Amino acid sequence: MQFPGGHPRSCALILGALAALGFEPLALWPLALLALAGLIALIAAAPSRKQATLLGWLFGVSHFTIGLNWIATAFSFQSALPVWLGWIAVLGLSLYLAVWPALAALTAWHLRRSPTALITAFSGAWLVSEWLRGWVFTGFPWNPMAAVLLGPFEHPGAARLAPWLGTYALSGLAVLFAGLWWQGLAGFRQDRRKLALLAIPLAAQFWPSFGSSAAAVPAGAPFLLVQPNISQDVLNDPAMYEANFQRAARLSGQVQPGRGDLVLWPESGVPWYLADGYPERYYFDTYAADPKLARERIGRIIGKESLLLTGAVDLEFQNGRPVGARNAITAIDGTGQLRGSYDKAHLVPYGEYVPLRWLLEPLGIARFVPGDIEFWPGPGPRTLDLGKFGKAGMLVCYEVIFSGQVTDRAHRPDYLFNPSNDGWYGAWGPPQHLAQARLRAIEEGLPLLRSTTTGISAVVDADGKVIQSIPLNRAGVIAGRLPPAHAPTLFARWGNMLVLLWGTVLFAVSAVASRRRRR
Repeated sequence: MQFPGGHPRSCALILGALAALGFEPLALWPLALLALAGLIALIAAAPSRKQATLLGWLFGVSHFTIGLNWIATAFSFQSALPVWLGWIAVLGLSLYLAVWPALAALTAWHLRRSPTALITAFSGAWLVSEWLRGWVFTGFPWNPMAAVLLGPFEHPGAARLAPWLGTYALSGLAVLFAGLWWQGLAGFRQDRRKLALLAIPLAAQFWPSFGSSAAAVPAGAPFLLVQPNISQDVLNDPAMYEANFQRAARLSGQVQPGRGDLVLWPESGVPWYLADGYPERYYFDTYAADPKLARERIGRIIGKESLLLTGAVDLEFQNGRPVGARNAITAIDGTGQLRGSYDKAHLVPYGEYVPLRWLLEPLGIARFVPGDIEFWPGPGPRTLDLGKFGKAGMLVCYEVIFSGQVTDRAHRPDYLFNPSNDGWYGAWGPPQHLAQARLRAIEEGLPLLRSTTTGISAVVDADGKVIQSIPLNRAGVIAGRLPPAHAPTLFARWGNMLVLLWGTVLFAVSAVASRRRRR
């Protein structure tokens, strides 16, 4: 595979942008694999480690700039910072995230003694770099390369292998597939049999799905999932709080009397404080109501036999003054009683808190979410036992993108609930978010239910198939029964230790291939 014009740096930029088109909403996965194959060819031809590192970095800059373009949209829904700064933020973030492909390229270049050594080393290095991207500086693992291997809603594609690999090792597999295409396209003129290498990724992607073991397990409790379609420009307007609540309430009126449903509302689903213990002055401002009365009102809407899981905000007080906030999921039964709660642990930098606030705030850098009080993180994954409605694992919004960090492994849930507000993120962010939620369902072997403010809300089974969904910018409900879970997967037992094991295997294969080449 050769590139015309002898401009490898320009080629790397173009290839990175093309690879980003493999993600949702375009999902042009063959283009992503071809672009990765092109990057492997550039690394193989690089005359120095400096050149290889630069090519990987340039690939990453354009790759993340295109794939994360939705972040710029978020700036149009806040007034603290100028809207034009959105694209500066996207580029600045991409300049950092591109470090990880650069390190993968550098590692692969050093181990490039044969095509097999180069491909397996790059696959292993990419795997490790994505794992690092998932936790360094709190982590931002959005758009793992594994997501390009997801099939359409009704078919998981090659991502069906995630239970035995984990997402980051699945990303390594995508790079391995790209290496096969590089070898097939580069060598078919000398040996036509190498064209067979092109068929391996195609077979993995299109191999038919067969009935799963979960299909024989009876479905769980009835649920009603609500997407109220409340746009971001009115969601935080106090004058619209009651109208927004009424919209969700009307959609929840489909609960069958006497049966009892698990009712699911999105992040920011309730505009009032719901926990007890607030100073009385908070009952009468433009935002809050008496928490007890608010819960009783919700109880009347859902009915006595039902239970609501909803996103809400709780405040933390010291000496009668609010000093912090929690982005919470609250469980409320039909009598208005609190049945449990979960506090979001992975907070969004600049969305829910400002890193290095003491330094950045004097420079005029603020967070997007209105208010002066920063959010505080919760302790981490938690399973809520909801009685007849099963055991629910909780994930608020983008917590679902953190592979290996979504369940309490000592108390495995029956399903995952992921309320979210994706109204910030234009047309590209929501489908990418759903794709990563599907990966969590597959690797953990758990069904997942997403209720969002504006879409895409969905019910995903334990194989990653989207059973039902509500598209963007449309109000609606999904009624059904909780899909069954699989037995704990290999990844559910081992977590990202399994990923690092696969990385070790790839580097070992690379080392063996290098030794054979020297002989």
